[in-house]
Amino acid sequence: MIICQIQDSARYSAISPALRTAIEWLMNRQTNQFVPGICTIGQSPDGTDITVKCEEPALLPREKARLEAHRKYIDIHVPLKGTESMGWAPTATLKHESVPYSEEHDIAFFGDSAQSLLHIKVGQMAIVFPEDAHAPNIGLGNHRKLCIKIPVG
Repeated sequence: MIICQIQDSARYSAISPALRTAIEWLMNRQTNQFVPGICTIGQSPDGTDITVKCEEPALLPREKARLEAHRKYIDIHVPLKGTESMGWAPTATLKHESVPYSEEHDIAFFGDSAQSLLHIKVGQMAIVFPEDAHAPNIGLGNHRKLCIKIPVG
């Protein structure tokens, strides 16, 4: 997992062309524009879409937030309004899969506890790789965020 200021994220563009596309889009976007929904911002070299989900999720108490993990996608979580707290644990250490991996939705949920609690502020982003199980949207109330889905391959 990488947590950084959006303005400092260009150094991570070398990880993959698809990640570069997402970071460039994010650095050039107008932060005051918020339209709920999903849009495509580009494609990976293999033709898989890179998408952005603009959402206003209800935040959950830490004890109700479940760790999730993906296999096919890297997530970039970007809070737009309020701090997003997120639990984290290495995927390889998890022992209690509560919802088996869904190939269609690229997600599995776990009953294990997070090992760390991270706080991502407005102006920052968290890049979450398949080896990073994460429990997003921890807190009170609602917030606005982007979740960018980048194909791993």
